[in-house]
Amino acid sequence: MRFPYSLRRLLLASAPAATLAFGACQPGGKAGSGSPDVLQASLDTTVRPGDDFFTYANGGWLKKHPIPASESSWGIGKEVQNEIYARLRTINEEAAKANAAAGTNQQKIGDFWAAGMDSAAIEKQGIAPLKPELDRIAAMRTAADVQAEIARLKPLGVNVLFGSYVTQDPKNSENMALMMWQGGLGLPNRDYYFNKDARTSNIRKEYGVHVANMLKLAGQTPEQAAAGSARVLKLETELARSSRKLEDLRDPYANYHKMSVAELDKLTPGLSWKPWLSQMALAKADTAIVGQPEFYQTAGRLLKTAPIDDWKAYLQWQLLREYSSVLSKGLDDEHFRFYGTILQGQKEQRARWKRVLDNEEMAMGEMLGQLFVKEYFKPAAKERYEQMVKNVMASFREHIQALSWMSDSTKQKALVKLNKITPKVGYPNKWRDYSALTIDRSSYAQNVMRANEWLYRYNISKLGRPVDRTEWDMTPQTYNAYYNPSNNEIVLPAAIFAIPGLRDEDADDAVVYGYGGASTIGHELTHGFDDEGSQYDENGNLRNWWSKKDRAAFQQRVNGIVRQFNGYQVLDSLHINGKATAGENIADLGGIVIAFDAFKKTEQYKKGEKIGGLTPTQRYFLGYALGWQSHQRDEVLAQRILTDVHSPAKYRVNGPLADVPAFYEAFNVQPGQALYRPDSARVTIW
Repeated sequence: MRFPYSLRRLLLASAPAATLAFGACQPGGKAGSGSPDVLQASLDTTVRPGDDFFTYANGGWLKKHPIPASESSWGIGKEVQNEIYARLRTINEEAAKANAAAGTNQQKIGDFWAAGMDSAAIEKQGIAPLKPELDRIAAMRTAADVQAEIARLKPLGVNVLFGSYVTQDPKNSENMALMMWQGGLGLPNRDYYFNKDARTSNIRKEYGVHVANMLKLAGQTPEQAAAGSARVLKLETELARSSRKLEDLRDPYANYHKMSVAELDKLTPGLSWKPWLSQMALAKADTAIVGQPEFYQTAGRLLKTAPIDDWKAYLQWQLLREYSSVLSKGLDDEHFRFYGTILQGQKEQRARWKRVLDNEEMAMGEMLGQLFVKEYFKPAAKERYEQMVKNVMASFREHIQALSWMSDSTKQKALVKLNKITPKVGYPNKWRDYSALTIDRSSYAQNVMRANEWLYRYNISKLGRPVDRTEWDMTPQTYNAYYNPSNNEIVLPAAIFAIPGLRDEDADDAVVYGYGGASTIGHELTHGFDDEGSQYDENGNLRNWWSKKDRAAFQQRVNGIVRQFNGYQVLDSLHINGKATAGENIADLGGIVIAFDAFKKTEQYKKGEKIGGLTPTQRYFLGYALGWQSHQRDEVLAQRILTDVHSPAKYRVNGPLADVPAFYEAFNVQPGQALYRPDSARVTIW
């Protein structure tokens, strides 16, 4: 995955509007095009490339583009996304004025937008959209009542107690299975409940204040709210204690425990899962894949032993947490104060219209996507990047064949897997059907509730049905990409090929291959062969296809990149978690070297002519760095170190490039410079 991504929380952003060209990756500027060379314009030549290539490549741009007050970070990807916002806003405003027929996509888009933008109606409704559920929670008397309410809240998208969803069985990719995962926390992950450093301790303290404030805004007295906050913290801390750490969640075998419903009952004595699953509309489930059994043991114990008042406070809080941002101003502001300012360092709320688009993206993103690609992503662009995928895949084949540390028999299996990777470029060939989703102008919060329930039903309806390998898990307008091991596919949405301010025909191959080829296409292909993806076979099944000797040789190289990134100190005493970020770091390094060899077959590389005073090879590496042209506030940087499997942008440039000999040659990196690593220390994997 190129960027952190969540199906329920797309981090979209804003910037001054720019002219956006789809079908290119990042700005370059062909000789004679008349376009300014964006690579040159971004440089900070006060920094030596061999000391800090990220700042050398991007420092000039970063100095001119401070982080807006409404944002926790800023970069080229967010400028791309900002232009996407502008286009989506136009689509929504036109839909809202169209008086479209009931039930059509245009009517739903227009009504979602109109309800979300009607702040007066939202303020007048206050907390009323949640009142039926809050009343049910208040009326709970028994553990059975708690289970029934959890079953009601899950379809509404509320993060209560545990995570459950239908997905492909990692060991049998032809079957859809019920996956059960740890969850239920209000802080980003388990470490926030236990770390003793001053920053995290303060966040934990502020979290208690925040929960109490939210309960007061929901109508409780200060005393009731304070007591409820303490109950929430106590219950969540117990759940966190049995939650696995970030790096431990990346082992697919250690997080795979398939069991029957009867075995699930034994795991949680006193709980009967069959009727509970039926309440969650999962009556067809006869087995479940439990990721973290110890977490479920704790959850089962708490359902039996925790006081009902603890559960009331916890469920009230989680419901408020999920919906506060679409309710009245007081709840929305308090939600932002903690999750925006305390956790992420944002100074002010983003514009309402952008936040409405965020929620619409989560609610019915493919509905928007159909209109988006029709208008902004032409067939020629799709064809160009499909061809680039073929070129980078051809280079990857050559790399596998040339490996010195892998035996011929394992190489043949690796090639079989590579050849079976399915590339999806631009947008789906088949769109989701939203006809069962009801959207109107009566209530913004209720639209979001109905959309969450639609998405829940859409997901669980897959249980027992054939796998749909045509489906996408990202929308075309998402500035991101991913590799799906169960489908053995790379998915490259249209927006990932967009650039601000440059037409496709003005982008030279060096920049396009550095960004589109290395940090996106090559990166996602390498995910199929990183420390986690390499454990899946060509059909998407969790199955060992390696010889013991080859796996050990691979692991030795993985250990090298883990040690390398463990050594990077990012903020105060915080270091990158090399084990948690290993997959992304491997994919970055693999993407760079594989796409570079694909670029070497282009006419631009063969001619060797300079553009903007830069050689083709220099432009390639600068194009790669341009893809990570971003900076972030300390608050969000600290959060990502604890919660994100991606290294910070600066180290996604400096880290892998320090292992690439061609980079040393291109920029004359010498011993004594900060990025220099002796040959024996450089990591080589793919």
